[in-house]
Amino acid sequence: MKIGPIGVWPPVVLAPMAGITNSPFRVLCREQGAGLFVCEMITTRALVERNPKTLRMIRFAESETPRSIQLYGVDPETVGRAVKMIAEEDLADHIDLNFGCPVPKVTRRGGGSALPYKRNLLRRILREAVANAGALPVTMKMRKGIDDDHLTYLDAGRIAVEEGVAAIALHARTAKQHYGGVADWEAIARLKEAVEEIPVLGNGDIWSADDAVRMVAETGCDGVVVGRGCLGRPWLFADLENAFNGDDTRTRPSLGEVADTMLRHAQGLTECFDQERYAIADFRKHVGWYLKGFTVGGAVRRELATSESLDGLRESLAKLDRDQPWPPNTDTPRGKSGERAKVLLPDGWLDDPWDCVVPDDAESDISGG
Repeated sequence: MKIGPIGVWPPVVLAPMAGITNSPFRVLCREQGAGLFVCEMITTRALVERNPKTLRMIRFAESETPRSIQLYGVDPETVGRAVKMIAEEDLADHIDLNFGCPVPKVTRRGGGSALPYKRNLLRRILREAVANAGALPVTMKMRKGIDDDHLTYLDAGRIAVEEGVAAIALHARTAKQHYGGVADWEAIARLKEAVEEIPVLGNGDIWSADDAVRMVAETGCDGVVVGRGCLGRPWLFADLENAFNGDDTRTRPSLGEVADTMLRHAQGLTECFDQERYAIADFRKHVGWYLKGFTVGGAVRRELATSESLDGLRESLAKLDRDQPWPPNTDTPRGKSGERAKVLLPDGWLDDPWDCVVPDDAESDISGG
């Protein structure tokens, strides 16, 4: 799969996930298999204002290549400035634009999965991004639309092609679905039929390497984007590489091997954040994902989920049964789930799908991604 000048094999992309796909996690995933590994979402305003937190978030390890940044923005001029900064200062090799985030604090400002409803505003943002990217490929990730009555993905796909976007990823849910229900893989197939000129990547309900291969076979998409399926499972990328190369070998680590990975993950966060207590607190959310399916006593689980230091975490991990084998039937949903009652949008957002008005409070004044 080619994304601009970048060859990607296997055709696999790590989805940008807020608070998850920082450098330590990307490195763990990248060690397992090849692909594109995208950093967590970065707000364009914070980037152009050189917010210190944001600049820390776009740091890459020396081993990371190509480097991929995902940007979120609503104002075309600000998006263009952010893209130009990345290109001129060699901050990344690939830029992805977020039009898929469904969380209320994003959609109520007209961003994320709300934005493609405004077709001309989407066009202006893509035009500014591509014009300022130089040789860097610009891609976009989106959802089917706001809800079933306001689907936008086919129009957005054609606009992306016309404005020079290098590839499109579709999370086959609406913003209203959030992460609930079942992903509509047929929508991925319809997008691929409508957008033949550039790669289309499918996203949604890939819990195993076999799911990824099946998605490509059923939809005709060019590659896959993996998000929640790799939570607590960075070795999924080894399985994905094997699967796309026709090898049925799958990684099935023992609990001891999982514990070693957990410790490496926590150590990486400590080095990344420069504050051990903060790093270990950040790591806690990963504990349940790593241990899913294993038999672990409640007391040890609580210790791991409340650790405050690297030494404390190490001591708790030492209490695990290292010889316990990989549990069966664990290729199941993990992470967020559930549907929204409604999608929060700016006042009057649905009145006119063609206007280019940027909401007054569209560009978040909250620093960071």
